[in-house]
Amino acid sequence: MKLCRAFLPALLLVAGLLLAGCQHDEPLPLRLTNISGHMPDLDFKLTDDLGKPVTGADYRGKVALLYFGYTHCPDVCPLTLAQLHVVMQRLGPLADGARILFVSVDPARDTPAIMHAYVNAFDPRAVGLTGEARAIEALSKRYRSAFSREPGSADGNYEVSHSSAIYVFDRDGRARVLATPSASQDDLVHDLHLLLDTGTHR
Repeated sequence: MKLCRAFLPALLLVAGLLLAGCQHDEPLPLRLTNISGHMPDLDFKLTDDLGKPVTGADYRGKVALLYFGYTHCPDVCPLTLAQLHVVMQRLGPLADGARILFVSVDPARDTPAIMHAYVNAFDPRAVGLTGEARAIEALSKRYRSAFSREPGSADGNYEVSHSSAIYVFDRDGRARVLATPSASQDDLVHDLHLLLDTGTHR
């Protein structure tokens, strides 16, 4: 009996810590589509807009916004990147903890140099990513995205149809939020603020 009494304070302490841990791990009140546990972690092997080989692990510690597009896109890509720039501005200093990862679905035309000029025209926290067609296709399938090249015109120009979702990953590289270009800017700012404020929790 004395042994049991001696362990009682320790048991109460452990119970308190477990309870505190449960409370700490409550889901964040995200406003946009919560994909936590439904999409794989951020993982790829591509080339950034400075010509450097990079992987998903290189962006650990940052909240990453992954978007598939291409520099010749006539409408949705520039509009989306412009919107994301406004979102970054609204986040203020917190935005330094985020990166926009713009993955080209047109690697034949989107060289690192072209990608660099394009993404930096929108936001300094945007990174252009390109690579071999197989790697782009694999990454697209990984996140259930899709793209296809349309028939070219007589002058050799062509367009690429592609999904327009924005995938948001937390600082640990875990998929957390899915947004569309038409999503409320306020909601995206709200969710990014939560993920940037909470660091690597949950």
